Parts: sequence; structure tokens; C-alpha cells
Amino acid sequence: MRRQAHQHSEPHAFSYLNARRRDGLNIFSRRSVLKAGLAGIAGLTLPGLIRIRSEATGKGVSLPGQKSVILIWMTGGPSQIDTWDMKPDRPYENRGPFSPISTKVPGIRVCEHFPKQAAMMDKFTLIRSVDCRFSNHEPNMVMQTAHPEAAPRINPKGHLYPAIGSMVSQLRGPNHPSMPPYVVLNMKSRSHVAWGGYAGKQYDPFVAKDVSKLFQMPRGLTMDRIQSRRSLLKQMDRLRSNLDTQGQMEAMDFFEQKAFDMIAGGRAQSAFDLSKESPKTLEQYGDHDWWRQALLARRLVENGVSFVTIDLSNHGASGTWDTHGDNIPPYGGIWNGLRPLLPIFDHLISTLVNDLDERGMLDDTLVIAMGEFGRTPTLGTQGSTDGRNHWPHVSSMLMAGGGFRHGQVIGATSKDGGEIAERPVSPGDIAATIYHHLGIPLDSTYLDHQGRPIYIIQDGKPISEMV
Repeated sequence: MRRQAHQHSEPHAFSYLNARRRDGLNIFSRRSVLKAGLAGIAGLTLPGLIRIRSEATGKGVSLPGQKSVILIWMTGGPSQIDTWDMKPDRPYENRGPFSPISTKVPGIRVCEHFPKQAAMMDKFTLIRSVDCRFSNHEPNMVMQTAHPEAAPRINPKGHLYPAIGSMVSQLRGPNHPSMPPYVVLNMKSRSHVAWGGYAGKQYDPFVAKDVSKLFQMPRGLTMDRIQSRRSLLKQMDRLRSNLDTQGQMEAMDFFEQKAFDMIAGGRAQSAFDLSKESPKTLEQYGDHDWWRQALLARRLVENGVSFVTIDLSNHGASGTWDTHGDNIPPYGGIWNGLRPLLPIFDHLISTLVNDLDERGMLDDTLVIAMGEFGRTPTLGTQGSTDGRNHWPHVSSMLMAGGGFRHGQVIGATSKDGGEIAERPVSPGDIAATIYHHLGIPLDSTYLDHQGRPIYIIQDGKPISEMV
């Protein structure tokens, strides 16, 4: 019986490997140690993932190749009016302190602190009419799951709706079987991302907090001692003879042994090693932590990860983009809080998209930048001088890559930027576009705890202007 997701602590996200359970009453052997080692690299969830690939192959299903998604999660909710949907003709308390600039695409203007995006706007699609009415944060669920009821603050079961990344894990798996399918980088708080929920803990993301420790072998074991499959199988003979009545042990042996072989191969460890990048590439990205996270995201999809989320925040509260006001720590307002973030983000997304393009990866990689919701049209909410409060009526987001049509703006807002005026885009539309890109059928389902199917798309379809 599955337990609810919030009852698990993060280090036990892959408890199905039973890493801490003795193998029988009296057996405590190398097998237990190896299981602990596999669980220590828990995010790889390789036995389950290999099984998915194996089952698909056995049914004659051809899984798409290198398609992937990088979600740049602007934790806290970026202000639409101060970034991509500026209102320069409005009074100051509405338009804010920044001015718009022209872009490479005639008629599209963005914030003055986005000059690099402006210079390559033909590679981006701006969506100014994202409908985020049901979204909240801490935990950040609705926009990352595309389910309107995934709101734990008001729905006791809201935390059980699986992340889009978790559905990618379950329905598609990784692009390379020795890599995790769904990775979260820079996670500052568990509440910043969505998890496996109904799909199961085995589809939680691999949270890359201290990757160097994850690839350390258990004490007393070396690659020379444990690389031999014959030696491993010999240790499991007694278990097999006692327990294998229906061939289940043999299947487990195969998947867990293959998973171990892949971990030992070092591909995942190599993918997380930024020292393997050229000095030129490292210089292009720069040494800011967010920029290095973007470079790491590129390395991960390049090596076979299907879905990467970057928690783009500097603290574990509700998020760095939650700009309530300078006098409401730790958030900051639009001038002192948001303004310093914009050039950093501008360099991050422009460098990432250019790098993917130069490597021939952009058509296969869909890059998305968004947050939970927008912010109030009026400055100075909550007694602040220049903050903006949560505004779930509308938000803006950015997309690039994926082989889609770009160089356009989709949707529009009212004169003050507070309401959708035309072409609403729902969380379901965003999810459907992601699944379409990855080749996942839009009528796919997962099961709740009563065994009832739930569609991965509740109300949405791929964004027609792009596909």
C-alpha cells in the first residue's frame, strides 16, 4: 500500500529498493550492501526504468529518441508587467520602474533588462495569457502538474497529483537507460517542486543536492570487487533457490544487475561533472550558481535525462521571484528584489538556448521558463512601497526550442496587465504541448489509490500556434 508522498522524507524517495531491510531473518550479505548502494544513488531508479523500456520493446512500442524538456522554474512567481508584458503608457504605480526595449522581432518589446533575449527573440515564444487561477505555492503544484485540484493548501489530496516530470518518468523513461528520467537541480525547498504522488515514489525526481556523495561506493567495496556479475549472482543463489517460485527473482536479478552495471559504467557520474566542459563553455556560462545549473541541465539532457527542472531560487522560503516588497524580508520589491535577478536570468536563458542551438540540440530540447502565477497590476501591496502580491489571474511565460514555431507572442492582457484579454493558455495546454513534444499520448492515464484512472491532461491541447 502506498503511503502519501508527504510522509516520506527525501532520502527515502526510492524505498521500493528496500535498501535498509534485511534480506530474510538471518541473511545479511553483500546483496544488502549493494542494494544500499543502489538506493544511495536513488534518483537513478534504474531497475524500474529499464523495466519500462523492456516492456515497451516487448510490445513493439518505439519510444522517441532524444526529446527532452528543461523547465526553468522561476520560484515565487515573476511579475508579468516588469518582464514580458510591459505597460509603458500606464501610470507609474501600474507600469513599474522599468522601460521596454525593442527586439529582433518587430512589434515585440520586453523589459530593458532583457537585452540578450531581445537580440534573439526569433528563437522564443512569449505567452502573455497564461491562466493560473487555481495555482498557489508552497507547495508549487498546479502549474507543475497541470491538474487544477493539485492545490494542497485547499485540497487534502492535492499533493498526490504527479508532476509532469513524474509522468514523463512513468510513461516514457529516460533517453538513456543509465540516466534518471526526471531531475531537479538547485532545490531550495521540497515545496518548490511537484513529486510522484499517485504515480508512486519511484517516479519522484532525482534531487541533485550533493551529487559527489551519491556516486561514492559503500565503504569496503571497490569496482574490482563488485563488477563481476558472476560474483554477484553467486551471492544471490541461496535467495533465488528459496524465493524464486514464479521466475520473479530472476527478473529482479536482471533489472537490478543491469542497473548496477550502468551505475558502474559512470555515465551518470560523468554527466554531473562540470569539469569535463571546455574552458570556453565554462566562460560562456559564467560562474554564477544559476548559470552553472543551466549548464548542468544541458549536460544532463545531452546524456539522456528526459526532464530537468531548475529551482531558480536563492532561498527556501516561497521563492526569490516572490517580490512582495523591500520591507517584507526575504523577498524584496520590484526595484531591489526583482531588478538584480533580471540580467542574471537574461544571461542564463540566452546562453542555454544558444548553446543548445550550436550543439544541434535545440529542436529536441523544449526550454520553458515560468512560475506559479503573475503579480498584482498595482505596486505597493501589503503595505510595501514597491512590492507586488500574488496574482493568479494571469502570468507570462517563455518557451524556446522543441522544434516548434517561435518568434511570436501568444495572447494578450487588459490595459493594466491584470486580466486575460485574448487567447487564454491553460496549464493543461502547457502540459499537452510538453507531452506532444515527448511523444506521450495525450489520453494516457495514471491510477489513484483506489485504482481509478486519471487522465494526464484534464483540459488542454497542444498550443496550436507553436506545433
